[in-house]
Amino acid sequence: MTTVTAGRSPRNMVDLVFRARELSIVVALAALVVVTAGVNGNFLSGQGVTDIFLNASILVLLAVGQSVVVITRNIDLSVGSVVGLVAFTVGDFLAADHSRGIVFAVVLGVALGALCGMVNGLLVSFGRVPALVVTLGTLYVIQGIDHYIAHGRQINAVDLPPALLSLGNGAVFGIPYLPMIAVVVMFAVGYYLRSYASGRDFYAIGSSPEAASLAGVSVRRRVMAAYLFSGALAGLAGVLWLSRFGTVVADAANGWELQVVSAVVVGGVAITGGVGTVYGAALGALLLTTITSALVVLKVSPFWQQAITGALLLLAISVDRLLALRVARVLRRRNSRHGS
Repeated sequence: MTTVTAGRSPRNMVDLVFRARELSIVVALAALVVVTAGVNGNFLSGQGVTDIFLNASILVLLAVGQSVVVITRNIDLSVGSVVGLVAFTVGDFLAADHSRGIVFAVVLGVALGALCGMVNGLLVSFGRVPALVVTLGTLYVIQGIDHYIAHGRQINAVDLPPALLSLGNGAVFGIPYLPMIAVVVMFAVGYYLRSYASGRDFYAIGSSPEAASLAGVSVRRRVMAAYLFSGALAGLAGVLWLSRFGTVVADAANGWELQVVSAVVVGGVAITGGVGTVYGAALGALLLTTITSALVVLKVSPFWQQAITGALLLLAISVDRLLALRVARVLRRRNSRHGS
C-alpha cells in the first residue's frame, strides 16, 4: 500500500525550493562582500556597513509592501512617487511648525500613503482595471501633484526638527533606528502572512483568484487591503527618507519602482503571484543595495548599476519560470504515481 505521508507534501516541497532560493541570495551576498572587501578593505569599515544598512532600510520597507501586492498577482508601480510626495509634504508641514513631532510626521505620512494605496486598490479590485495600467497612471498623477505642491522649492535639513533627523541617523546601543524599524516590520508582516488564515488568503488569491473566490475568500477586499498596506508602508518610507536625507526635492525617490520590483522578484516572490516571502524580498533589497555600494567603492560607472539591476531582474524571472516548471513536473509525476 502506498503512503502519501512518506514524501513531502506539495506545499512543503514548494517552500523547500524557495528557501533554497533565499539561501542562494545569502551566498551571493556573502561572495559579493568578500570580493569587494578584498579589492578595497574600506568596504567593510564600520561606517561603510552602517551606510549599507541605512540605505537598504527604506528599500526593504518598500519591498515588503510590494511583496504583499505581488503575491496577489498584482503590482504597484507608484511606490516611488508616493515616497517623494510624502517626504516633501511632511517636510513642508514640519518646516512650518517645529512643534509638530515625529508622531505627527509618521501619522501624516502613513495616512497620505494609505490614501494613495486606497485609490490604487479601488481601481484595481473594484474597478477591474489592470494593475499595471492603474499604478503607472497614478505614478505620474502623484508626481504631478508633488511638483505642483513643491513649485520648485526644496526642503532643507535646517528647516526640520532635530528629533526627526535623529530618527534617520541616530542609533541605540550602536544599532541605527532605520534598520531596526525595517526588521520589525519585516518579521511582523512575515509572521502574519504565514500564521493567520487571512494572511494565507493573499497566497490563495495569487495562486488562483477563481479558486480563492469559490473557497469563500473575499478577493476584492484582500487585493484592496494589499494596496492599502503597500501605500501605508510607502508613506512610512517617505517619512524615513525625509529623516535620513533631510534635503528633499519634488522628485525624491524618482525611478525607485524598478529597484523595488527587482528586489521583490530577485528575492523569490514570483511575479505571477502566490509564491514567495517578505524575508526573501528583504534579502533581495539588501543584495541590490550592496551591489550599488560595491560599484561605488570599485569606482564603476553608475550605468552598470542599472544594467546589473535589469540583468538580475531578467535572471530572477527566468529562474522563477524554470522553478515553477520543475515543481509542476514533479507534482504531476507524484500525482500520477499515487493515482496508479
